[in-house]
Amino acid sequence: MSDHFWEDLNQRIITCRACPRLTAYREKIAHERKRAYRDQEYWGRPVPGFGDQQARVLIVGLAPGAHGSNRTGRMFTGDASGVFLYRALHRAGFANQPNADDRDDGLVLKDVFITAICRCAPPDNKPTREEQQNCQPFLLRELALLDRLEGIVALGRIALDGILAAWRASGVATPKIDFGHNRWFEPGGGLPWLVTSYHPSRQNTQTGRLTEADFDAVWRRVRGLLERKG
Repeated sequence: MSDHFWEDLNQRIITCRACPRLTAYREKIAHERKRAYRDQEYWGRPVPGFGDQQARVLIVGLAPGAHGSNRTGRMFTGDASGVFLYRALHRAGFANQPNADDRDDGLVLKDVFITAICRCAPPDNKPTREEQQNCQPFLLRELALLDRLEGIVALGRIALDGILAAWRASGVATPKIDFGHNRWFEPGGGLPWLVTSYHPSRQNTQTGRLTEADFDAVWRRVRGLLERKG
Protein backbone atom coordinates (compact mmCIF):
# COMPACT_ATOMS: atom_id res chain seq x y z
CA MET A 1 0.00 0.00 0.00
CA SER A 2 1.30 3.48 -0.89
CA ASP A 3 3.22 5.47 1.74
CA HIS A 4 0.84 8.34 0.99
CA PHE A 5 -2.06 6.49 2.58
CA TRP A 6 -0.03 5.76 5.72
CA GLU A 7 1.16 9.36 5.94
CA ASP A 8 -2.41 10.61 5.65
CA LEU A 9 -3.62 8.25 8.37
CA ASN A 10 -0.76 9.09 10.74
CA GLN A 11 -1.37 12.80 10.28
CA ARG A 12 -5.04 12.32 11.14
CA ILE A 13 -4.07 10.39 14.27
CA ILE A 14 -1.42 12.84 15.45
CA THR A 15 -3.69 15.88 15.09
CA CYS A 16 -6.81 14.30 16.62
CA ARG A 17 -8.45 16.17 19.51
CA ALA A 18 -11.75 14.27 19.59
CA CYS A 19 -11.59 13.38 23.30
CA PRO A 20 -11.33 16.45 25.60
CA ARG A 21 -10.45 14.40 28.69
CA LEU A 22 -7.61 12.55 26.98
CA THR A 23 -6.33 15.65 25.21
CA ALA A 24 -6.10 17.51 28.50
CA TYR A 25 -4.46 14.59 30.30
CA ARG A 26 -1.80 13.77 27.71
CA GLU A 27 -0.82 17.44 27.40
CA LYS A 28 -0.74 17.91 31.17
CA ILE A 29 1.60 14.94 31.56
CA ALA A 30 3.79 16.19 28.72
CA HIS A 31 4.06 19.60 30.38
CA GLU A 32 4.70 18.41 33.92
CA ARG A 33 6.93 15.41 33.01
CA LYS A 34 8.20 12.72 35.31
CA ARG A 35 11.29 13.63 37.33
CA ALA A 36 13.33 10.89 35.65
CA TYR A 37 12.54 12.41 32.25
CA ARG A 38 12.45 16.10 33.11
CA ASP A 39 15.17 16.87 30.55
CA GLN A 40 13.28 15.19 27.72
CA GLU A 41 10.67 16.69 25.46
CA TYR A 42 7.47 14.62 25.61
CA TRP A 43 5.54 13.68 22.48
CA GLY A 44 2.24 14.61 24.15
CA ARG A 45 0.05 13.76 21.15
CA PRO A 46 -1.92 10.74 19.93
CA VAL A 47 0.45 7.92 18.98
CA PRO A 48 0.29 6.34 15.51
CA GLY A 49 0.93 2.67 14.80
CA PHE A 50 4.46 1.43 14.26
CA GLY A 51 6.14 -1.40 12.37
CA ASP A 52 6.28 -3.26 9.10
CA GLN A 53 3.69 -1.92 6.66
CA GLN A 54 3.86 -5.29 4.86
CA ALA A 55 3.16 -7.12 8.12
CA ARG A 56 1.22 -10.35 8.26
CA VAL A 57 0.51 -9.87 11.97
CA LEU A 58 -1.11 -6.93 13.75
CA ILE A 59 -0.40 -6.54 17.47
CA VAL A 60 -3.08 -4.57 19.35
CA GLY A 61 -2.58 -3.13 22.83
CA LEU A 62 -4.71 -0.92 25.05
CA ALA A 63 -3.27 2.62 24.96
CA PRO A 64 -0.02 4.60 25.26
CA GLY A 65 1.59 4.82 28.67
CA ALA A 66 1.66 8.29 30.24
CA HIS A 67 5.45 8.30 30.50
CA GLY A 68 6.07 5.66 27.85
CA SER A 69 4.58 6.19 24.40
CA ASN A 70 3.17 9.56 25.42
CA ARG A 71 6.80 10.56 25.97
CA THR A 72 8.49 8.78 23.07
CA GLY A 73 5.78 8.94 20.41
CA ARG A 74 6.18 5.29 19.47
CA MET A 75 3.93 2.41 20.51
CA PHE A 76 5.16 0.35 23.49
CA THR A 77 8.36 2.35 23.76
CA GLY A 78 9.92 3.78 26.90
CA ASP A 79 8.18 1.79 29.64
CA ALA A 80 8.21 -1.64 31.30
CA SER A 81 5.49 -3.08 29.05
CA GLY A 82 7.54 -2.26 25.99
CA VAL A 83 10.70 -3.75 27.47
CA PHE A 84 8.86 -7.03 28.01
CA LEU A 85 7.20 -6.97 24.57
CA TYR A 86 10.19 -6.06 22.42
CA ARG A 87 12.49 -8.56 24.11
CA ALA A 88 9.96 -11.27 23.29
CA LEU A 89 9.60 -10.07 19.69
CA HIS A 90 13.39 -10.10 19.31
CA ARG A 91 13.63 -13.63 20.66
CA ALA A 92 10.94 -14.71 18.20
CA GLY A 93 12.66 -13.06 15.24
CA PHE A 94 10.15 -10.26 14.74
CA ALA A 95 12.49 -7.43 15.86
CA ASN A 96 16.10 -6.69 14.98
CA GLN A 97 17.00 -5.74 18.57
CA PRO A 98 15.61 -6.29 22.07
CA ASN A 99 15.52 -2.67 23.21
CA ALA A 100 13.02 0.07 22.36
CA ASP A 101 14.18 3.32 23.92
CA ASP A 102 13.10 6.08 21.55
CA ARG A 103 12.11 6.74 17.94
CA ASP A 104 15.75 6.96 16.82
CA ASP A 105 17.10 3.78 18.44
CA GLY A 106 17.29 1.76 15.21
CA LEU A 107 14.50 -0.68 16.08
CA VAL A 108 13.04 -2.39 13.01
CA LEU A 109 10.11 -4.79 13.10
CA LYS A 110 9.69 -7.63 10.60
CA ASP A 111 6.25 -9.01 9.72
CA VAL A 112 4.49 -7.28 12.64
CA PHE A 113 2.77 -3.91 13.04
CA ILE A 114 1.87 -2.56 16.49
CA THR A 115 -1.14 -0.41 17.32
CA ALA A 116 -3.60 0.20 20.15
CA ILE A 117 -7.32 0.54 20.77
CA CYS A 118 -6.85 4.06 22.18
CA ARG A 119 -4.17 6.42 20.80
CA CYS A 120 -3.87 8.78 23.77
CA ALA A 121 -2.63 8.01 27.28
CA PRO A 122 -5.73 7.68 29.50
CA PRO A 123 -5.87 8.45 33.24
CA ASP A 124 -5.33 5.22 35.24
CA ASN A 125 -5.01 3.36 31.92
CA LYS A 126 -8.79 3.35 31.63
CA PRO A 127 -10.21 4.89 28.45
CA THR A 128 -14.00 5.19 28.38
CA ARG A 129 -16.08 3.29 25.85
CA GLU A 130 -16.75 6.54 23.97
CA GLU A 131 -13.03 7.33 23.81
CA GLN A 132 -12.32 3.88 22.43
CA GLN A 133 -15.04 4.35 19.83
CA ASN A 134 -13.54 7.68 18.76
CA CYS A 135 -10.31 5.85 17.89
CA GLN A 136 -12.06 2.99 16.12
CA PRO A 137 -11.80 4.48 12.60
CA PHE A 138 -8.00 4.55 12.96
CA LEU A 139 -7.88 0.81 13.69
CA LEU A 140 -10.23 0.06 10.80
CA ARG A 141 -8.05 2.06 8.45
CA GLU A 142 -4.92 0.21 9.59
CA LEU A 143 -6.68 -3.09 8.99
CA ALA A 144 -7.51 -1.93 5.47
CA LEU A 145 -3.97 -0.74 4.73
CA LEU A 146 -2.32 -3.94 6.00
CA ASP A 147 -3.21 -5.84 2.85
CA ARG A 148 -1.01 -8.87 3.65
CA LEU A 149 -2.55 -9.36 7.08
CA GLU A 150 -3.09 -12.94 8.21
CA GLY A 151 -3.54 -12.66 11.97
CA ILE A 152 -3.99 -10.41 14.99
CA VAL A 153 -2.54 -10.69 18.49
CA ALA A 154 -4.74 -9.03 21.12
CA LEU A 155 -2.80 -7.98 24.21
CA GLY A 156 -5.46 -7.98 26.90
CA ARG A 157 -9.22 -8.30 27.09
CA ILE A 158 -9.89 -4.67 26.13
CA ALA A 159 -7.82 -5.11 22.99
CA LEU A 160 -9.83 -8.20 22.05
CA ASP A 161 -13.14 -6.42 22.71
CA GLY A 162 -11.95 -3.45 20.66
CA ILE A 163 -11.03 -5.62 17.68
CA LEU A 164 -14.40 -7.37 17.73
CA ALA A 165 -16.20 -4.02 18.09
CA ALA A 166 -14.31 -2.63 15.09
CA TRP A 167 -15.30 -5.60 12.97
CA ARG A 168 -18.93 -5.26 14.02
CA ALA A 169 -18.85 -1.52 13.23
CA SER A 170 -17.74 -2.37 9.70
CA GLY A 171 -20.69 -4.72 9.28
CA VAL A 172 -18.87 -8.01 9.88
CA ALA A 173 -20.57 -10.64 12.01
CA THR A 174 -18.22 -11.92 14.71
CA PRO A 175 -18.50 -15.02 16.89
CA LYS A 176 -18.35 -14.91 20.67
CA ILE A 177 -14.74 -15.24 21.76
CA ASP A 178 -13.77 -15.81 25.38
CA PHE A 179 -10.53 -14.14 26.38
CA GLY A 180 -7.69 -16.21 27.77
CA HIS A 181 -3.92 -16.39 27.56
CA ASN A 182 -2.42 -17.93 24.41
CA ARG A 183 -5.75 -18.86 22.90
CA TRP A 184 -6.19 -19.11 19.15
CA PHE A 185 -9.35 -18.50 17.17
CA GLU A 186 -10.24 -18.59 13.49
CA PRO A 187 -13.40 -16.48 13.14
CA GLY A 188 -13.89 -17.44 9.48
CA GLY A 189 -15.57 -15.30 6.86
CA GLY A 190 -12.25 -14.07 5.55
CA LEU A 191 -11.27 -12.50 8.88
CA PRO A 192 -7.70 -12.84 10.21
CA TRP A 193 -7.05 -15.45 12.88
CA LEU A 194 -6.81 -14.19 16.44
CA VAL A 195 -4.39 -15.02 19.25
CA THR A 196 -5.13 -13.59 22.69
CA SER A 197 -2.54 -12.89 25.39
CA TYR A 198 -2.31 -11.26 28.75
CA HIS A 199 -1.06 -7.70 28.40
CA PRO A 200 2.65 -7.30 29.30
CA SER A 201 1.85 -4.69 31.96
CA ARG A 202 3.74 -4.53 35.23
CA GLN A 203 0.56 -5.66 36.96
CA ASN A 204 0.86 -8.94 35.06
CA THR A 205 4.62 -9.40 34.73
CA GLN A 206 5.67 -8.42 38.26
CA THR A 207 3.03 -10.64 39.84
CA GLY A 208 4.03 -13.66 37.76
CA ARG A 209 0.72 -13.84 35.97
CA LEU A 210 2.63 -13.41 32.72
CA THR A 211 6.13 -14.89 32.62
CA GLU A 212 8.66 -14.66 29.80
CA ALA A 213 8.05 -18.34 29.05
CA ASP A 214 4.29 -17.74 28.86
CA PHE A 215 4.79 -14.81 26.51
CA ASP A 216 7.34 -16.64 24.35
CA ALA A 217 4.74 -19.39 23.86
CA VAL A 218 2.42 -16.83 22.27
CA TRP A 219 5.01 -15.79 19.71
CA ARG A 220 5.97 -19.39 18.94
CA ARG A 221 2.30 -20.01 18.18
CA VAL A 222 2.18 -16.92 15.97
CA ARG A 223 5.31 -18.03 14.11
CA GLY A 224 3.80 -21.47 13.61
CA LEU A 225 0.58 -20.02 12.23
CA LEU A 226 2.52 -17.93 9.73
CA GLU A 227 4.57 -20.92 8.64
CA ARG A 228 1.45 -22.97 7.85
CA LYS A 229 1.31 -21.19 4.48
CA GLY A 230 5.03 -20.59 4.15
